[in-house]
Amino acid sequence: MRCAIGADDVGPLTDALLAELEKRGIGVTTFGAVHDPSEKEWASIGRAVGGEVAAGRADVGIVCCWTGTGISIAANKVPGVRAALCGDAVTAEGARKWNDANVLALSLRATSPAVGIEILAAFLSTAASEDPSDRRSIAALE
Repeated sequence: MRCAIGADDVGPLTDALLAELEKRGIGVTTFGAVHDPSEKEWASIGRAVGGEVAAGRADVGIVCCWTGTGISIAANKVPGVRAALCGDAVTAEGARKWNDANVLALSLRATSPAVGIEILAAFLSTAASEDPSDRRSIAALE
């Protein structure tokens, strides 16, 4: 599995996410401040991570900004991306199951490293629903 990860700032949450991805043996491509501390433009970072996922160079993406909102909006501008802002593991599970989310968005302000790892674990371990109704809804987003 490959993951594209980008943020407009780095800190305990991004450090914890990178460590968890490494622990799980997931290949990582970095963007924004995760790649270069001087890269702070959340809109460009969100689009770059989304582009990696949409192009198939990454299976999933993770984007982080202060609230998680702006960078998730930017990622969602890329056709084929379904970025979900998640504040807890149950929401992440639902986003994967019912929305087939392929980019996880997190708030740098509101997400502790421990909760971030719980959210990531739920996101990575949940498969998309194969229920025909769910698949029709997801297809309607394209």
